[in-house]
Amino acid sequence: MKKLLIALSLMVALSAGAMKIPQAGPQYMPEVMEPITALFDVSGIRMPVFTSRSATVKMNRRGLSTKAVQAAIDRMSAKGGGTVVIPNGEWQTGRIELKSGVRLHLSDGAVLTFSGNIKDYQPAVLTRNEGYDVMSLGAMIYANGAENIGVTGRGHIVGPSTDCEMYVENRKYLVVEECVDIRKPIAERICDGQDGRPVLLPMMLAPVNCKNVLVEGITIDQGLFWNIVPQYCDNVIIRGVTVNSAGHGRTDGIDIESTTNSLIEYCSLDCGDDCYTIKSGRGEDGVKIARPSINVVIRHCIALRGAGGLVLGSETAANMWNIYMHDCVMDGTQQAFRFKSRRPRGGGGHEVWVERVYAKNITYNAFTVDMLGSKKWVGDLANRYPAREINELTPEFKNIHIKDITIEGCSRFIDVKALPERPLTNVLIENAEVRCKDFLRMQDAQGFVLKNAIVHTSTPSAVLDGCHSVMLLDVDFDGKQLRQNTKNATLFVSGK
Repeated sequence: MKKLLIALSLMVALSAGAMKIPQAGPQYMPEVMEPITALFDVSGIRMPVFTSRSATVKMNRRGLSTKAVQAAIDRMSAKGGGTVVIPNGEWQTGRIELKSGVRLHLSDGAVLTFSGNIKDYQPAVLTRNEGYDVMSLGAMIYANGAENIGVTGRGHIVGPSTDCEMYVENRKYLVVEECVDIRKPIAERICDGQDGRPVLLPMMLAPVNCKNVLVEGITIDQGLFWNIVPQYCDNVIIRGVTVNSAGHGRTDGIDIESTTNSLIEYCSLDCGDDCYTIKSGRGEDGVKIARPSINVVIRHCIALRGAGGLVLGSETAANMWNIYMHDCVMDGTQQAFRFKSRRPRGGGGHEVWVERVYAKNITYNAFTVDMLGSKKWVGDLANRYPAREINELTPEFKNIHIKDITIEGCSRFIDVKALPERPLTNVLIENAEVRCKDFLRMQDAQGFVLKNAIVHTSTPSAVLDGCHSVMLLDVDFDGKQLRQNTKNATLFVSGK
């Protein structure tokens, strides 16, 4: 919390240059959700309804309170739903499973700390891990097939330390492919750490196949893996949430995965990996399941440390579209807008809109597209050439519109590595003021327009390879001459 307040005070003190800094983060969240606007249909996003019935759990002073909490949830659901209250105090628990109609409410001062022991997350349950459906530990707060569920309040949810049993066991495996054999039926893809089987880390909060989900007000500390991850859900609202998981490895903040109709607002994410992320499955598995992520609105949010602020991918198999981020702040992310996939991942993303984003202290690139990846993970498919035959596993990014942005410091403004067989297509960035060390490096793109921009850099250069219909319209480099290095590319420059 102290770190968040420091970041917010710095934002207030700074001048935003070309734009006013948006009011973002939990401290600005109104009690009543404001109307949602977008260029797509958002009527499917609406607040879940809970009954007025409530009960406070009698927690165990010593040891785990798992059974007490779960029994209260089960009873409340059987009665038709209501609120289960975790009282003020520090409590320990294993996996909790939400049921239909139940809202788990963490009182002010409630700290719910989760166990790091594998046995406390048994038996294995259905979940998705890095794009593959598996039977694993699931999530610390889990649900499957429930409707009208919530986790709310001003309390804290705390993950175990990195010296816990399941984290140590998981570190024996580099990637999920070492744990999951996708040739097997899902019921046989068991990764629960039992009988010599590998273990996959549980997420902090991950409902699966649920409808009408609310996550509001809580703080999540010390996640070991991805934090809030709705999977195969419909109508998800995440409001006023704070995530503090930087320094804990691959700890994404919020992942919307194969889910429709999602609103994320007034959140603050300080992560070890991507912050606001959209996903839809991996490779042949994801293409076969064919559950895209559609209709996502992200507004009035903060991204602090993390690999990316707004991210699509790298699990892209079933596609993602109708994504709208507006009035957000980024401070210290490695990249601001990040689009990533790989040749064997499939799908992609399109119809993405970004407006009124203020970003500073971006470590690497402000706008990044990477569709090649590393030879370490995908072998020769990471080589740009030869161009491959287009098939169902060839990803594609297109129709991306970004406007009214300020970037106060980044290594490179635009960095694109798409595919020669499937270029990045139809991107418009307009009304931008950017301070960067380097301007543009791009390969395999067509229909890319930067319009009405001020780019502050000491030596502006544009390096293009395999790019066509790239235009810089009314771009001011502080009066400096743009250095062009083009190969099999066309670059049109006009205006300032």
